[in-house]
Amino acid sequence: MADVDPSDERFGAVDETLGQWRQGDCVLGKSSFLHKFSPEKPITSASREVAATGVDVVETDVVGLVVVSQTCDLVRPCADRPYVEVAPLVEVTEDDYANIERGRRPGYAAVPSLRSQRLVADLDRTMTLEKPIVAAWPRVEGCTTDPERRRFARALARKRERFPFPNDFNAMVRPLQSKVLDKHGRNSPEGRAFRALREIRVCAAPDWEAAEVGILFWFIRDAENTKFEGIGWDAFLAQWLALVEKEGRFVEVEGQVVTLEEMTAWDYVTSDPLDLDFLSSAAEPQTQ
Repeated sequence: MADVDPSDERFGAVDETLGQWRQGDCVLGKSSFLHKFSPEKPITSASREVAATGVDVVETDVVGLVVVSQTCDLVRPCADRPYVEVAPLVEVTEDDYANIERGRRPGYAAVPSLRSQRLVADLDRTMTLEKPIVAAWPRVEGCTTDPERRRFARALARKRERFPFPNDFNAMVRPLQSKVLDKHGRNSPEGRAFRALREIRVCAAPDWEAAEVGILFWFIRDAENTKFEGIGWDAFLAQWLALVEKEGRFVEVEGQVVTLEEMTAWDYVTSDPLDLDFLSSAAEPQTQ
């Protein structure tokens, strides 16, 4: 445990300031982000630039930082929780932001108040800071409603709880993945249909390790969309399932377009989310 003197009066102002902070809050403007690397085997361009100096920590400039620590840890006294975890903010394209906003890029989390700037949290990189540093920042509120806070928390959780699909399944489903990647950002009926889905999930029967496996895809739509632009969802479903041909131990491939109301709780908890990387999270409906 960190050795922090609880009687140190200097921490009172820090604790009071951070009592207003929440998970997802940010600081904007040029900021420094640090990461450690191997001088013998530098991977990134930033680490390669300084590797010759023999150092093993590189400092890079980012456009801002976002707090990923839980709110309950942020607001606890420095003596109990002296550290804050942050991730860098990065700018993405409009299409990428839309996918991230719906939980379809688990390496990132959308920050709702920064939607117009297309800034998202890069969850592959995190850094630990002591609380007085964060308390000195001009706070930018990242989430302003409870649904936004829940979505941000789910994005963080999904990063750590992604299901490890078997390699042979990944290979079999790659044509569907390519179709989603190709069509998702396009202004075509199929592209708009992909964007209209809340989530794609998949389950295996009897289980993923069985010698013979049946696969069921759940394409989850919002309840009001019984048809999409006058086209029955069954037509889209047939196109999507045709991309996943049975092979090897995967002897059955089926699918349904459903609403959450039409799924049982058992259907949902025994399936796993797919997405552009076949690693996604459920997203609440977005305002179009």
